[in-house]
Amino acid sequence: MKQIALTAALALALALPAQAEDTAPKTGLSLMEQGARLLFEGLMEEMEPALREMEGLSEQLEPALRGFVQNMGPALGDLLEQVEDFSKYHAPEILPNGDIIMRRKSVEDLELPEGEVEL
Repeated sequence: MKQIALTAALALALALPAQAEDTAPKTGLSLMEQGARLLFEGLMEEMEPALREMEGLSEQLEPALRGFVQNMGPALGDLLEQVEDFSKYHAPEILPNGDIIMRRKSVEDLELPEGEVEL
């Protein structure tokens, strides 16, 4: 969530044009620059409560996501090694007994783009 605040601050900094030369007279910000600055300050104030809530939510979800990755990561890696090309399979189906199957498409289901011939 700090990344979002950093991105917004960076966008604010980039919205204000840098002066080309130090010798240019300093007349202050133009109305457009002042308006852009006020707009970004207002957006930051409006977003702050939502960002704080998201930060709290991410802290709650982090342990669960880490556990999921630790448990499922190796299994997904094994699956990717066994299934070379997912386009050759239909969408997974869940059977009434809880099993999950992935049916291989038939030759008729594997359509070739027009003009190409399978050798």
